[in-house]
Amino acid sequence: MSTDTMRAVRLHEFGGPEVLRYEEVPVPAPGPGEVLVRVHAVGLNPPDWYAREGMPDVPPELKPPFDLPLIPGTDVSGVVEAVATDVDAFTVGEEVFGLVRFPAALQGGAYAEYVTAPASDLARKPTSVDHVHAAGLPMSGLTAWQFLIELGHDHPSPFQAAQHRPMALGAETAVLVNGAAGGVGHLALQLAKWKGAHVIAVASGAHETFLRELGADEFIDYTKDRPEEVARDVDLVLDAVGGPGSRRFLRTVKRGGALYPVYFGEFDDEENEKLGVTVTATQVRSNGAQLAELANLLEAGTVRVATDSTFALADARAAHERAARGHIRGKIVLTVAQDS
Repeated sequence: MSTDTMRAVRLHEFGGPEVLRYEEVPVPAPGPGEVLVRVHAVGLNPPDWYAREGMPDVPPELKPPFDLPLIPGTDVSGVVEAVATDVDAFTVGEEVFGLVRFPAALQGGAYAEYVTAPASDLARKPTSVDHVHAAGLPMSGLTAWQFLIELGHDHPSPFQAAQHRPMALGAETAVLVNGAAGGVGHLALQLAKWKGAHVIAVASGAHETFLRELGADEFIDYTKDRPEEVARDVDLVLDAVGGPGSRRFLRTVKRGGALYPVYFGEFDDEENEKLGVTVTATQVRSNGAQLAELANLLEAGTVRVATDSTFALADARAAHERAARGHIRGKIVLTVAQDS
């Protein structure tokens, strides 16, 4: 393989995990404002399989532009290989990580040995954190941050007219996190605890010890109890599962509280108003500055990234098959072999 080509995983058609092809492709060149990163690890996220499937359930007007063949993936950790002439934020040899071009494009190009990224999407990787754990943070960590801590942008959500505004969290705040063991959930739990909130974690019983170690004050095993019936008068529900079932948590929230579904479902504005519950969501966006704040928490040990499993880049199909089985604890990560 020449120095002008690299190994990458590409889609030539939409479908199941079997459409992921490991092949030789040209190394991309950084454009204005961009950095070329030599990839060490790639974090998997739901948009990866949405892109692989061609987003069949999404209305055409809401689909971001993407053309075949494409290299999926947006979460990356690696080393700066080259920078454009107008970039002075990073230098060759620095370790960086980031959420690449999201949500502007689903072909972030991270499933590869090299990827280009806007410098503004990247942050310096904490020295005490390896590439695998760093790669698991960007999308899930920024989702939790933008829902709970600071939105950091004024882009409207494609799913609602109301602007999302995170609730102030503190010692008097009770937060329920549904899907607490997953990528977004386990990081949201830790951010809420960092802010001093009382956190109720919802997951299957197999994850109780894990979530209590992360700081959960209470635990509800959804396989034994219906969390919307057990928990009452909470200030905020972050539903990391979301979707059509999210509406059931409305009566868990006290009047004046809020429900944040990460995957927006169907709600009735009149019902929400009658109950006195604010229901808003947002779409996570790349943000290197916010990622740098998360990196500080990671470096300090305040937040940690759990890894469910790791797979070699060439085994991306197996990684997607693992994701399809569900019940993920933390993040699935692809590792990219590097020359010594």
